[in-house]
Amino acid sequence: MPITSLANPAAFAFQLNGESVCVDQANAPQTTLLDFLRARGLTGAKEGCAEGECGACTVVMVKPKDARAIYLPVNSCLIFLPMVANQEIYTVEALAASGELNPVQQSMVEFGGSQCGYCTPGFVMSLFAEHYRPNREGACNPHAMAGNLCRCTGYRPIRDAALSLGAAPDDAFNRRLATPAPPVTEIFFGDAKKRFSRPATLHACLSILASDPAARLISGGTDLGVESNLLGRSFPHLVSLEAVDELRVFHQTPDQIEIGAALTLSEIGAAWHTAPPAFAEWLDLFASPLIRNRATLGGNLATASPIGDAAPLLLALDAAVRIAGRSGTRIVRLDEFYFDYRKTALAPTEILLSVIVPKPLPAEVRFYKAAKRRFDDISTVAAGFSLTRDATSRVLTARLAFGGVAAVPTRCTEAEAAIVGRIWNLRAVADAQAAIAATLRPIGDHRGSAEYRLALAQSLFAKFYFECRQVAA
Repeated sequence: MPITSLANPAAFAFQLNGESVCVDQANAPQTTLLDFLRARGLTGAKEGCAEGECGACTVVMVKPKDARAIYLPVNSCLIFLPMVANQEIYTVEALAASGELNPVQQSMVEFGGSQCGYCTPGFVMSLFAEHYRPNREGACNPHAMAGNLCRCTGYRPIRDAALSLGAAPDDAFNRRLATPAPPVTEIFFGDAKKRFSRPATLHACLSILASDPAARLISGGTDLGVESNLLGRSFPHLVSLEAVDELRVFHQTPDQIEIGAALTLSEIGAAWHTAPPAFAEWLDLFASPLIRNRATLGGNLATASPIGDAAPLLLALDAAVRIAGRSGTRIVRLDEFYFDYRKTALAPTEILLSVIVPKPLPAEVRFYKAAKRRFDDISTVAAGFSLTRDATSRVLTARLAFGGVAAVPTRCTEAEAAIVGRIWNLRAVADAQAAIAATLRPIGDHRGSAEYRLALAQSLFAKFYFECRQVAA
């Protein structure tokens, strides 16, 4: 059953493996869920990378899905303890609490899915969530474990274990999903030195920021969690957006799509049924399922990373952002949102409320991500391209956007101007590539030299041309 949020700022409660757990100020607001679990002797979840890349720390949260609930696998190393207040968590220790292995665990044993065993509990928890996924048909999808890395077993036995699993048993775990998930409620925790606030309304959140402009906003924690774990950064006051319903909207009208900034990437993927195919391709390339289950679209944009994957695609879609402050809301075009490295149009007391994508959507849209690995990796160059043509193949609109080639995600308007009004052919492409070369000034680092990034940006646009031509043919 959901736990009523405690009014006492010195303590809060959550459900852990079916039992209520009270957390007091012996645990600082910046303590991770992973550290808390291990201190309690629940050592199945482990720290491997401390940045959400390996999945060794995977646990599941009970979250809403329509009128039911689902098990959502997440990285416990990136979740600060107050973020699970009033929530429901299960660790690998709960699966065989009765003395018998859960079918997921048994399948890993039978197919030899473990050697050293360090990563195994994380795989088990991701596969557990997939096994009990409501309305699943057929075998479990091995890609549900895409956020879990194994260094010694090899993936074929783990894949075979997943494919061996049919319908989930009618057990207590399955029956749990028939009742609603606990709501995300308001909480205020900590003391004058370190505080965590999770207000329930936009007004309350803006009031907190007005009184403490130095407070840091947090939602999924997939960026600030890394800063805390790997860089040792401390945040005196964290303000969570997870309970603010105004940031969780998803509306479609004949003129636009509005996506709440606090919706997770997984939630957006489930809600936007009419998205262009490029969106689904972008989503699959965006980190891992574990990260997508927590990371928000607003967080990816507001963190202003030059290699963030959301900005190039949204720039290609001519998106804008809605910003909320004490005096009201304002809309800023995304190509005017970024000022400099890690600097945006957001004032310290403002919040990114939603992302607006205008309709009609461009006829041809693509997203490309060049990285060392195909999945779960940081972009060397990311590109979003869109194009609309008339019946004679004359270009009516064009947008070329890049990440990883400047201090901010950027549109190459010079290349756009080089092709708008012209017939879509190789000569137009060559002129656009020349404009790209004259405009972009990429940096060089360990992921790629400046020359490589520039050549990559040009070749990705050529790829866009040939793919559009094949579709037209």
